[in-house]
Order: sequence, then C-alpha cells, then structure tokens
Amino acid sequence: MLSITGSEDEPAKVGISVADISAGMYAFSSILAALLRREKTDEGSSLEISLFDSLAEWMSYPVYYAYGGTAPPRSGARHATIDPYGPYTAGDGKVVYLGLQNEREWARFCVDVLQRPELGTDPRFSSNPKRVQHRRELDATIIQAFSALTAEQVIERLEQAQIANARMNTVQELIDHPQLAARDRWREVPSPAGEVRMLKPPFNFEGMDVPMGAIPAVGEHTDAILSELGIEDATIRQWRAREII
Repeated sequence: MLSITGSEDEPAKVGISVADISAGMYAFSSILAALLRREKTDEGSSLEISLFDSLAEWMSYPVYYAYGGTAPPRSGARHATIDPYGPYTAGDGKVVYLGLQNEREWARFCVDVLQRPELGTDPRFSSNPKRVQHRRELDATIIQAFSALTAEQVIERLEQAQIANARMNTVQELIDHPQLAARDRWREVPSPAGEVRMLKPPFNFEGMDVPMGAIPAVGEHTDAILSELGIEDATIRQWRAREII
C-alpha cells in the first residue's frame, strides 16, 4: 500500500506499507524453504502469503509484551522498544530514517555519525532499555546534532557507519527519482486534457510492452458498456432522453 501524508504547510510525503515489506520477506523465505523441501522430499509446495498475517507477525513483540499486563505505548513512526529508531529531521528540513539494532551500531553511531563518542558510555544511554527510558533526551541530542547537517550529509555518515537508513521523499522527489527514468517507467498517454505522463504498471512481461491506451472522456464508452451488458439501443436512448445517463 502506498501512503501519502502532508498538510497545507508541509509537502506531501510518500511511504510504502510495512505489510508489503514484511510479506515480501516472508514470500522470499517461504520460497527458499519450499525449494529446500523439494530437494529433500521431491514434493512441491503451495504457498500463501497474507499481508495481514505478515504484519501481525511483525507485531509479535507488543503482542507478547501484553502478557506483562499492559500494552506498550503508541510510538508512531518510532519503534516502541528500540531507540534510536525512526525519522529524524536534518538541518535542511528533510527527514532521514535510521534504525540501530545492537550496541556495536550504537557505539559507531556516537563516534561516526553524532561525532560525540562520550555518549556511548553515558549512563543514560549505555543500553537499549536505558535509551528507550531516556528517549526524549536522546532524540533531542540527535536532532541537535543533525541540525547542522543536510540530509545527504547525515545519510553519508550513516552509510560510513554501516547503519540502516533511508530518506523520506516528497511526491515531487519520487516523480523526479532517477531510477524511474532509468527503468523507463513513464509513458505519455493521450487524454481529453492533452498528453499526460503516467507510470507503467509495476510488472513486466519479457518481450512485451504493457499497452497503455488513451484515457477516455467522461461517458465516452457508456453506450458500448451498456450494450455489452445486454441493454438495447432503444433503452439506452430513452435513458439519455431522461438524463439517467
């Protein structure tokens, strides 16, 4: 699922559903498991991957957390039990996502990204549970460090530190993304308002280009569709006269 967020004062931003990512991961691992099963048993497998089931499995930590008697607090785009993890705004106003998974990454994050090695041994942040406990203080420290950098500079430091990251694109940045041009994903399509540029469907057939016809005008195909449904021409004319269609 593609989501678009924004407001009158903020450009819209584009995101991809976590369910799509998780289902893709489980589809990949399931196919590998099916191939291994076939190798060992000579039996094939029928696979079914549910977006809902995949996302539910990714929620296993808060689900099991509830056995403690309370559900974890809402965290929005941040991670409920890992910090730092989520979106942070750089000095140029652009947003960078990052996610730390272990103490090795935390140490490199302090040295190579924040360039504040003393934070690595700060008692408030010396373990993930403590970083979650002092989330507000840590997030404020990160935002302050990022305020002097552009998003590209932040990403460059994260890449050098081998820490997972991504940049949040605006809709226009998606439109201008060089990969869409390099993969020839745009097509000019006729419409009643003139030529419009549209994205090709996200699948490819070898040796065949997906046809993309002109966008019809409002009501252009009404008579043809009604005829295919078995409506007689006289009835169609009557409906037009009565402005039903």
